[in-house]
Parts: sequence; C-alpha cells; structure tokens
Amino acid sequence: MSESETPAPLPVDVAAIAATPGGSPIAHVRGLGPAGAGAGAGGHHWWTERLSAVATLLLFVWLLVSLLRLPSLDHQAVTAWLSSPLAAVPMLLLIVATFWHLKLGLQVVLDDYVHDEGSKFFSLALLNFLTIGAGALALFSVLKIAFAASRAAGGA
Repeated sequence: MSESETPAPLPVDVAAIAATPGGSPIAHVRGLGPAGAGAGAGGHHWWTERLSAVATLLLFVWLLVSLLRLPSLDHQAVTAWLSSPLAAVPMLLLIVATFWHLKLGLQVVLDDYVHDEGSKFFSLALLNFLTIGAGALALFSVLKIAFAASRAAGGA
C-alpha cells in the first residue's frame, strides 16, 4: 500500500454503538456499553471467585497437614481432634469457602451455557438451594461434633 492510499474504514456500525447505554465507541470498549452494568459487575465476581479459590486451597492444605499429624484416622481420633476450636473453626471456614467457590463456579457455567431465561432462573435458584442446603448440613455436622464433645467433657 502506498502512502497516498488510505486504508478502508472498518465496517463499524457507529449508530448502533452510539445508541447503547454507554453512548460512545470508547464507552463500549471500556465495558460501559451494551452490558449496562459495566465492567465492574463481572470483575467483582471474577475476584471473588479467585479469592475463594485461594482460601479453599489454603484451608485444604491445612486439612491435609492436620490429618497427616493425627496418630490415626479412626472415628475417635478424628472426633477428638474436631472437638478442639483450633480444628473446628478452620473446618467451618473450609466448608464455607468450598461451597461458596462451588456456587460461584457453577453460576458462571450456567450463565454461559443456559440461554433460556426461564431455565437459567430455575437452574440458578436450584443451585442456590442445593449449595446452601449442603453447606448447612456440613456446618451442622461439624458443629454437632464440636459441641457434643465439649458437652461430654463438661458433663463428666
């Protein structure tokens, strides 16, 4: 291409971009256009998912190291270990972080691959109910072990 020739303009529908909520092509590029909510909504979800992944990873490393340090993995040893607040509290945090990360990850999958709004709403509602229910069951189980052991020790 010689210097005197100008490149052909890109086939951009400027009128369609200008009609978006952001109002200009640069706003569209910055994430302020068609999505309406802006780039911040997706960015917050992305960061939350990454932070929950790091928390879950660190707490699973704690769990693995803690279990390897136990003399045995029988029921009595594990329940005695879990009755300590230094074991029960991180275990509760692990449960919360794991189920929160599960919910965030599956929400992204559903948002990306379920296109019908009715099915998406039903799927997201079911996901929320199942993750909250399973997380509550896990939390209750740990709390029951921790409090039953402390009650048995206090009653003796």
